[in-house]
Amino acid sequence: MSTTPPVLAAELAQAWADIQRHHPELPDLAAPESLIGESSSACGAELSFERLLHEAVHGIAAARGVRDTSRAGRYHNRRFLAIAEEMGLDHPEEPHPSSGFSLVTLNAEARRRYRPTIERLQRALKAHTVATAADTKRTFRGPAARHGSSGGGVRVKAVCDCGRNVRVVPSVLAQAPIVCGGCGKPFRIPETVGAAN
Repeated sequence: MSTTPPVLAAELAQAWADIQRHHPELPDLAAPESLIGESSSACGAELSFERLLHEAVHGIAAARGVRDTSRAGRYHNRRFLAIAEEMGLDHPEEPHPSSGFSLVTLNAEARRRYRPTIERLQRALKAHTVATAADTKRTFRGPAARHGSSGGGVRVKAVCDCGRNVRVVPSVLAQAPIVCGGCGKPFRIPETVGAAN
C-alpha cells in the first residue's frame, strides 16, 4: 500500500462514499486532503472514522439547511446531536460548556455497519503516520510544503511583537513575511524566535 497523502485522501473519499451509501443526502466531500493534518478542538483533533462521521453530520446539516453550531462553529447544539444520533453517534453526557455536543462516539450498531471501512481507514492512517514521521523529525514542513501547495496544511500560531497573532501554514510564512497591520512588524512562529536567541 502506498503511503502518500493522495492515497490517504483517496481512502478518506472512499470512506465518505461508504457513509453516503447509508445517508444519500450527504453531499460529496470536496477536498478529502483538507482533513489531513487539520485539527479542531471542537470537532476532534485526531483524524479517524469517528471524526469523519462527525464531519458528515455537519454535511447533512448543511444539506438540510440546519444550523448545527454556534460560537464560530465551536458549540455543537441539539440539532447537531439529533443528526449525529441518526448517523450512529452518541453523546452520553451533558453538553460541554464551550463545545456542546461535539464529543460524539460511535455506537455499537454504527461500529458493526462500518467495520470494514473503519479497518481500511485505520490502516491508511497508520501508514500515513509512519511515512510522514521521518519528515517531521528533521524539520516541520507540514502537508502543504511536502506537496508544493501553499494552502491546506497544518496551521500554527504566528505572533507579532505587539501581541497580535494569526494562524498560518509555516511554508507560507517562509515564502515572504506577513506584516502586522497594527504595528508594521512581521509575524513570527514563536519556536523560531526562541531558537534564534
